[in-house]
Amino acid sequence: MSFTFDVKQEISLNTPENDEARAELSALIQMTSSLSISSRGMALVCTTENAAVSRAIYRLCRQMYQVEITPSVKRRMNLKKNLIYILRLEGNVRGILEDLGLYSSRGLLDRPLQRIVAKDGCARMYLAGAFMADGSVNSPQTTNYHMEIKASNDAHAEFLIDLLDRFHIGAKKTERRGHVIVYVKAAEKIADFLRCIGASECLLQFEDTRISRDFTSNMTRLNNVDVANVVKSMEAAARQLQDIQILEENDMIRTLDEKLLDVVELRKANPEGSLNELAAEYRSKTGIVVSKSGLKHRFVKLHELAEKAGEKA
Repeated sequence: MSFTFDVKQEISLNTPENDEARAELSALIQMTSSLSISSRGMALVCTTENAAVSRAIYRLCRQMYQVEITPSVKRRMNLKKNLIYILRLEGNVRGILEDLGLYSSRGLLDRPLQRIVAKDGCARMYLAGAFMADGSVNSPQTTNYHMEIKASNDAHAEFLIDLLDRFHIGAKKTERRGHVIVYVKAAEKIADFLRCIGASECLLQFEDTRISRDFTSNMTRLNNVDVANVVKSMEAAARQLQDIQILEENDMIRTLDEKLLDVVELRKANPEGSLNELAAEYRSKTGIVVSKSGLKHRFVKLHELAEKAGEKA
């Protein structure tokens, strides 16, 4: 199963009550249902491909309202042939929609009334319901961190963004195939979202996988840096030995001052040593402290002399 499935499965087992239950159900009803009007009156038809989400809607409706619920299942006629879980709610549908903040004297609303999410706990449950209804999150096994919720409309997208911002989760929106998508890309913010909606087990899995992979990536990066530094040091040593050879071939070694002679002997005795290693060796033999930059300056001087010798040759 996917990580999205695991998250929805976990939060569907949460048991909110009173205002928090109302907030979660408000999101679920707005995002999974359509309004049906017949000779029998008004009915809400909730449709989802996730059995856990269907059970959550059923439980919350039974918990909060005296409503007749007719469940059914059918198979989608496409390549995947997924099961579709359908709940038909009949009774005081208008009263239910009004209580959920989705209906007023103006008719059906594009976004729920603010009273539904006035409390932080209610806002969390609304986001949990919205994710269950039409959300997804990439597995932490991938490096492409992405969480999204498909909003009902543009006004609803702005409503979701405002809710996420209340918990310092910066979200953006985009359009895809005629739908408005609210999304979060930062790994830390996705972790905050999972914490916000009560997906504690999935949060631990997400963080454990992310931290483990980031640690491995950092170690690989550091190892690559170490290898690059070794290669760079060896290339510099080879150039310095070449300069010394040119000076020897042109009988210029005897003209060097004591400091330059010291580094010539030091380099010849340590043909692959780094500047730090040469400085330590120099101090060990002479008791004199010379810095890495001091040694580099002397090798630069040797290189300049070697270039002049090469020009004369």
